[in-house]
Amino acid sequence: MRPLFHPAMEDVQPEAILHALSDPSRAAIFAKIMSAGCVEACAAVSAMGDRVIPKSSLSNHFKVLREAGLIRSERHGVEMRNHSRWAEVDARFPGLLSAIINAYASEGGNGPRG
Repeated sequence: MRPLFHPAMEDVQPEAILHALSDPSRAAIFAKIMSAGCVEACAAVSAMGDRVIPKSSLSNHFKVLREAGLIRSERHGVEMRNHSRWAEVDARFPGLLSAIINAYASEGGNGPRG
């Protein structure tokens, strides 16, 4: 299998983060991973309210989040474990992620939604 791309934190750009979190589904996925610390099954984040994100779309969302530097994904057998890189991103861009997540929360009342 091909190795997964994870940018070094010094290579992470704010425009990549803004792009990744501009999609409400990706923002909701990131918020779930962030609150859980680690998500072992992609299916755990596929339900967004009353709809389910298709597996192909979910894979793309994880790729965008990973390549923006927001999550780290590790293969464990047939599972993919996804970890938040919140602390690393917040150290590089203090307050950026909080501002984005809080903006979704104030807009919808319950954080990012799909």
